Amino acid sequence: MAADAHDLSPRTGAHAVVADALSRTGGHKPIEVDPARRPDVLFRVRHEDGEQISAWWMIGAFVVVSSAVIALLSFIPGGH
Repeated sequence: MAADAHDLSPRTGAHAVVADALSRTGGHKPIEVDPARRPDVLFRVRHEDGEQISAWWMIGAFVVVSSAVIALLSFIPGGH
């Protein structure tokens, strides 16, 4: 159930209150913000269709991190 990016109808009560206040005061047009480039999002970047990273990078990262955890756990005494 994805909302349309150009849908200007309020989605919550707070959105309705703000929309009502802006309509009464002649407020400015809402600024379209790309969710992938918000200032509170650090590493999310929207790529073009052919630019996604390969799944093998994620598989390799999982193997490396898992191996590192197993290697570090081998230093804990008391194992059989």
